[in-house]
Amino acid sequence: MDTNRSPAPVSTTSDEPPPSNGSDDAEPGGTLPAAETLATTRPIADLNTLRQDPQWQDWRWQIRHRIRTFEQLVQAFPALQRNTKIAEVAARYPLAITPYYLSAIQKPDYSDPIFSQAVPQSRELLDPTFLHADPLEEEQDMPVSGLIHRYRDRALLMTTTMCSMYCRHCTRKRVAGTRECTISVEQLRRATEYLKAHPEITDVILSGGDPLTMSTSLLERIVQAVRAVPSVEIIRIGTRTPVVLPQRITDELVRMLAKYHPVWINTHFNHPQELTPESRAALAKLANAGIPLGNQSVLLRGINDDPRVMETLCRRLVRERVRPYYLFQCDLVRGVEHFRTPISRGIEIMEYLRGRLSGLAIPTYVVDAPHGGGKLPLLPNYIVSVSPTHTVLRNFEGMLINYPEPMVSASRPEPPPAASRSPGVWELATGHQSAILPAGNRRLQRRPAARKSAAASNNGQQTFLWA
Repeated sequence: MDTNRSPAPVSTTSDEPPPSNGSDDAEPGGTLPAAETLATTRPIADLNTLRQDPQWQDWRWQIRHRIRTFEQLVQAFPALQRNTKIAEVAARYPLAITPYYLSAIQKPDYSDPIFSQAVPQSRELLDPTFLHADPLEEEQDMPVSGLIHRYRDRALLMTTTMCSMYCRHCTRKRVAGTRECTISVEQLRRATEYLKAHPEITDVILSGGDPLTMSTSLLERIVQAVRAVPSVEIIRIGTRTPVVLPQRITDELVRMLAKYHPVWINTHFNHPQELTPESRAALAKLANAGIPLGNQSVLLRGINDDPRVMETLCRRLVRERVRPYYLFQCDLVRGVEHFRTPISRGIEIMEYLRGRLSGLAIPTYVVDAPHGGGKLPLLPNYIVSVSPTHTVLRNFEGMLINYPEPMVSASRPEPPPAASRSPGVWELATGHQSAILPAGNRRLQRRPAARKSAAASNNGQQTFLWA
């Protein structure tokens, strides 16, 4: 894929889905035009033929032509016929792949990062006892149906159970796609009443499912209802449509969202291969409307657990005006054990990114803790030692630096070590050495003082190089 091509045009046609139950103007709670009723029995045509369809850029057409069944999947990828377990997986966990996302697959096997995220595999049947359907205990933090209130000033509203593509690593496999429907009028009323009764909630996230699978008119009713709550300052929308269905980002949708600023959007790119010209055009349309964009990646074994892949993804996201926001450790949800990596791998990736990327391009690595513990940030340890007078710090290059604590609270340092002793962390922690530098560091070698192999004077302290 050539990511330097100019972004492809995104559909600007009317973005209302086709009528369901005889009306396109259904109240919240009506069933969306689910692909189950529109396409499950329709054979998936040759992808090249589909791409020539004049409606390819119509997001509603993309929804209608999703792969929803094992039979359609085998038609697209005949080699999967030999794996009988995949039919069992597809029966247990919902399956949906848009033709667009299917077209972004470069190699039709599980080594391809898009194929692996979209196509079921037998390893989803692995079920260790520590995995759960709701590992974050979201349903325990629902004061009213569909509204999750875990943090004091934030709440998450589940607006729909539908996604255009069901990720194989989804943390809401228990909900997403099991029945494609939207929030009802009564549920929305109860949610907004709760928000009004709790003015400490100033930030509301619209999630699901994917809110942007709803019609623009239906989505606007929800946004409008939340915006009408006086204490709500920020509305955020979590969506993967820029990744799997960029045709959804229409002019009509963007104009609607811009009426309710401040509105933020967090999307979900996991691999650079997903940043196609179509996705980049969708991101540009949102950014040009003044909508701040963030990205929440999930650390996935075999997909993006290579530090170089993550570096490339973060660089390209920033280029598209998308701030890498979170890098999530994969949740302890049933069906995703094969995607999980050790936490140490995430720490290694964060260690690699620091110093290679600006802070703007480095996401926060978090574990969304089981039992509703919330997001816990994880970082490499840059504090080596602490004393009353000095804190010893380590930078991304391995350089050790002593940071003097305020004199008003400092106690007298220990006596200096014997002259024959090589400097170490103790000398830094007691203030007898300023820094210990790694030998062979190219950045330091550019400095005239660092080119000397002997110690250099530094206000009575010493700076040493080690081999």
